[in-house]
Amino acid sequence: MNFHDPNSLQHIFAQVIRLYHQRTQGLLDKVGVYPGQPFLLFALVHMNGQSQKDLAEKLNIKASTIATMVKRMEKVGLIERRQDPVDQRVSRVYITEEGKKVCEEVMKIKETISQETFCNFTEEEQLLLRRLLMQVHENLKNACRNT
Repeated sequence: MNFHDPNSLQHIFAQVIRLYHQRTQGLLDKVGVYPGQPFLLFALVHMNGQSQKDLAEKLNIKASTIATMVKRMEKVGLIERRQDPVDQRVSRVYITEEGKKVCEEVMKIKETISQETFCNFTEEEQLLLRRLLMQVHENLKNACRNT
């Protein structure tokens, strides 16, 4: 495998990931959202008032990472923390009205990126690519488990 060959699958895959991330971040910067934050917003829109522990598990990130993310997003008014009324030891996270507005913008960005990324693909090609990427995902997930 030659990772430096611009025609190699690994090189192309790495370039796609880099460009996708670059384009996504460029658009998210316009609404003041950092990487990872859209997933937290989506999780709260889906089910508001989750504990930080539950969010960390759902988003598959460390508790320390979710704590930093929540603090940063709370500071700019996208979310707020409140004590659980039943168990004061638990802090629940809620999306604010501003957070909902930003989440709507993020959804538009998500649609824009999807359109830009897959505009020249037929529906069948998109289904095939989805299946192949799911297999890549499964392969990498298995490799991570085995290390």
